Amino acid sequence: MVSLTADMSPLHPDRNLALELVRATEAAAIRSVPFIGRGQKELADGAAVDAMRAFLTTVNFDGLIVIGEGEKDNAPMLFNGEHVGTGRGPQCDIAVDPIDGTTLTAEGRNNALSVLAVSDRGTMLDASSVFYMDKIVTGPAGVGVVDIRLPVAENIERLAKALGKRVDELVVSVLNRPRHQKLIQEIRDAGAGTRLMSDGDVAGGINAARYNARTDMCIGVGGSPEGIVTASAIKALGGHIQGRLWPRDDDEKQRGIDAGLKLDDYVYEAEELVTGNNTIFVATGVTNGELVAGVRRSGGEHIVTESVVIRGASGTLRRITSEHLASKWL
Repeated sequence: MVSLTADMSPLHPDRNLALELVRATEAAAIRSVPFIGRGQKELADGAAVDAMRAFLTTVNFDGLIVIGEGEKDNAPMLFNGEHVGTGRGPQCDIAVDPIDGTTLTAEGRNNALSVLAVSDRGTMLDASSVFYMDKIVTGPAGVGVVDIRLPVAENIERLAKALGKRVDELVVSVLNRPRHQKLIQEIRDAGAGTRLMSDGDVAGGINAARYNARTDMCIGVGGSPEGIVTASAIKALGGHIQGRLWPRDDDEKQRGIDAGLKLDDYVYEAEELVTGNNTIFVATGVTNGELVAGVRRSGGEHIVTESVVIRGASGTLRRITSEHLASKWL
């Protein structure tokens, strides 16, 4: 029996809120377009932040930014702890990433997204004091099968069996970083293929969990904020995600301890990253990618955006293609 509580109660984010939030990611993506391929990632990010916040102020909810652009002293808006929205309606935790892939945007490469995630107030882990997280993400076949504590070769073998594939048919996404050289070699030694990502941690995780995806697993160390955002979507998709915080030095480790985070190889399960299933994940393409198409001009008169909305309450992934009058954005 499907519960309707989340949709019926004004205290929880609902389907109407999900559609309102798309306007914010669309705006951020559209405002990023003039900076695609221009080598100016700070300007691209700034334009996206301004646009996203302007639209979030019009949404009927009381959103508390748990994962944002940083602390207030370093981020003039969309900072951790800031309230956004009209203050009316459901109280929500919110994670924002106006551009996931600023370098991708600046270099004109694929898989840049404008992203935000929402859940009930008090349900989203605030991992902002530790910048990096070691993660493993798969689709539903990996639930109860793979575990971040196991050697990567064993996880690959287990997942291949669960999927009914040969090991050499598996594709594993990993951020292409020096810290992952050993991990990449271990994946290849196990017999699986790799898809190396220059950026776009969120898209990599979601693509590994989607139905009929081209990749089967996403692993490695990426941003902690991206881990929380990804968890909001993975739970709605019925997939598997685990994370271990990865402090860069003793000072960062102590900040994490002071913030009440669990370190020393503690494994956060999906339910600890985002408590409950009443989540909303929204993403709009900035540049083209596997998850969504990027912003494009159509005939000079229209701007076309593609977005996905993933809701935990209903377990649905919806695609939204929007046509915007270009004259409204000039």
